[in-house]
Amino acid sequence: MHPLIRRSLLAAVALSAAACVTSSDIQKIQSQINELQDQVAQLKRTASSKEEVQNVNARIAEQTQTLLKSSATLVAKVDQIEERQNNAQGAVEQTNYRVDRLVQQITQQQHDLDEIRAAIARSAPPAAAGAAGAPGTAAGTAPMSEITVAPDNGEGPTTMYQAAYRDYQRGNYDLAISGFREFVSKYPKSDLADNAAYWIGESLYSQKKYHEAIQQFDSVVSSFPSSEKVPSALLKKGYAYINLGEKAQGIVQLQYVVHEHPKSPEAAKARDELKRLGVETR
Repeated sequence: MHPLIRRSLLAAVALSAAACVTSSDIQKIQSQINELQDQVAQLKRTASSKEEVQNVNARIAEQTQTLLKSSATLVAKVDQIEERQNNAQGAVEQTNYRVDRLVQQITQQQHDLDEIRAAIARSAPPAAAGAAGAPGTAAGTAPMSEITVAPDNGEGPTTMYQAAYRDYQRGNYDLAISGFREFVSKYPKSDLADNAAYWIGESLYSQKKYHEAIQQFDSVVSSFPSSEKVPSALLKKGYAYINLGEKAQGIVQLQYVVHEHPKSPEAAKARDELKRLGVETR
């Protein structure tokens, strides 16, 4: 059998397996080959003249040429498919590499964050530790009592913080926001700065200013990454997205709380909300 004809058969089989050539294409080539074989056999049995032999040879040459063209087309298709498969495989491998790099970076960042938290816990005085541990609030519920801080005789950060928090408790959210922002501006290094920043977000959330609340909760996470207020900020950010009608984004945010802070009270609240939304969590 002609080498190129043999390759055309192999190409046809490969293309058939890849669902790129129909079975009729292969049957057509097989039919042509069978016809050539029949004509050669008939020639051996019945050929009686040189002219008849030449005619048969001419027909064989013509059909062989057609078959070779078909074979060349099939081979070209095989080459194209192989090239596309190689390109696709390369894209998949590149994507996997990028994902692996991201996972490594996230893992390293989480490790660094855990070390910072551990160092702060070891060095923080008892009063500061109590401030960091103030609990967050669930959607639609009143906040739990804020931390107790030592008085400062009517002056200084403690008085300013307590006044702003009383405004929040009374529902005077504009006054609370103003007071907490002034506190953060004047005392950015205070142990209560992260709490003040968080209650700005809570005040905006209570006013249903969800877009502004999300921005403020993001500010808490970015400005105070080691604060115990971070899980609460992330949780309320998820609630805010849901209240905005951005359910998918809210679900992603709640799942992030569960994944990054699995043992926190906020993770339990996030699981409850996800369950209410019909999303299963581990």
